[in-house]
Amino acid sequence: MAGATLSRPPRSGQGAPRGRRHAPAWPVLALGALAVVTAAGFVAYPTYPNYDSYASLVWARDVLHGSAPAFDAYRAPTQHPLAIAFAALLSLAGDGADRLLVGATLAAFVALVAGLYRLATVAFAPLVGAVAAVLLCTRFDFPFLALRAYVDIPSLALVVWAAALEAARPRRGGPVLALLLAAGLLRPEAWILSGVYLLWCAPATGWPRRLRQAALVAAAPLAWAAVDLAVTGDPLFSLTHTSGLAEELGRRQEASAIPGSTLTFLRGLDKTPVVAAGVLGIGLAATLFRRRARVPLALLVVGLATFALVGVSGLSVIFRYLLVPALMLMVFAAVAVAGWTLLPRARRARRAWALAAGLIVLYGIAFTVTHVTPRRFAAELRFRGDSHAALVALLRDPAVRAARRCGPVSLPNHKLVPEVRFVLDAGPADVVARSDRTQRARIRRGVAIYATERTAFLRYGFSPDPVRVALPLPGFERVATRRFFGAYARC
Repeated sequence: MAGATLSRPPRSGQGAPRGRRHAPAWPVLALGALAVVTAAGFVAYPTYPNYDSYASLVWARDVLHGSAPAFDAYRAPTQHPLAIAFAALLSLAGDGADRLLVGATLAAFVALVAGLYRLATVAFAPLVGAVAAVLLCTRFDFPFLALRAYVDIPSLALVVWAAALEAARPRRGGPVLALLLAAGLLRPEAWILSGVYLLWCAPATGWPRRLRQAALVAAAPLAWAAVDLAVTGDPLFSLTHTSGLAEELGRRQEASAIPGSTLTFLRGLDKTPVVAAGVLGIGLAATLFRRRARVPLALLVVGLATFALVGVSGLSVIFRYLLVPALMLMVFAAVAVAGWTLLPRARRARRAWALAAGLIVLYGIAFTVTHVTPRRFAAELRFRGDSHAALVALLRDPAVRAARRCGPVSLPNHKLVPEVRFVLDAGPADVVARSDRTQRARIRRGVAIYATERTAFLRYGFSPDPVRVALPLPGFERVATRRFFGAYARC
């Protein structure tokens, strides 16, 4: 009976419900177009995973082979439990797992765009959501992260969809926490979001539900610690390893430098006009649409606080810890551009705001035309694909294969180690970095790979000791070359 009541057609003379009658079709069409363009980019620019994601692939393969992943390898990245589990599933596809991982991350990027549109639409208005989605698609750092299979993209998609669910129905609880749990298995910053959300929900729930929600909040850090304990014997290994690696790579900063780094990173991610419009949008939303702005503003504040906490804790201060605040600034920039649609039609302020928004858009277009070079972005993507293809061809050269019997494959530094391990299906002792001082004796024999082209050399070819890692070692002879790399061998 309830179902019949809910599905009963409107009475004669009445139209369909207002939300259905005016539901626009263009968001679905735009999302479909974005999916097509993304798929075309996946085919046109065959990129490959980044250092962290290749590490997840080789660790997953280690697990499938029955051996423990080398979390404590030289300059190994921090492990991400869900990324390793997903990589294990993709590893069943064999050598194509890396491209499948890129494809899955691009699909997550489409989901992220849809989630940001949904969040901004539910919180404010459809046009605000559309502007936010356009801003996300045109901030090249974000699609580039997807094209390199960074775990940040699926983590962001989960966080943004959790926020969209909360904006649609406050204190929803379980579904929001479930999404944040999955995000917390990819990026530990989601733990803080889960904890804050638990406190937000607590006043409206009874103790049985609070305990269930607390279990969801605790699940991600406990799972992370369990993986660390099982592999390394130290449940806090990821935390201590990340802190030590940050110091080794020079990514630590003093507390006094964090505000400046915050602004620099946000301007790099969003670009100056969007940051400025975002600040303006925060002021407008806080003044005119305070309740509507609650969820995006909470994400912005918690994200900025998390970045500050990361810096103070001695962890790596990198732009990726500011991705959530960067997304929320896009939402508020969209409020500055399209928030006038929330005002009554007859108000003079609506027309004035719309006119000012048009000027903001013109300034943004002018800034983009004069400061952004899509050709550089395309060239970077081509380099990522071409350099990987050259590296694979070099490693499969018969002379290189034969020389591998004489010793390990050595690379200038750690940057290509997981990628080469994946291509060769090799263990951690079979592929080493010449910048690793513990390998000095072992790299006197075997295959030494060198970057021979300018861009490849700048990306992969040297370390603080360029003479030792970037120039051929005594006794090694060149056995094979490709466009970006050369191989030398000694037996």
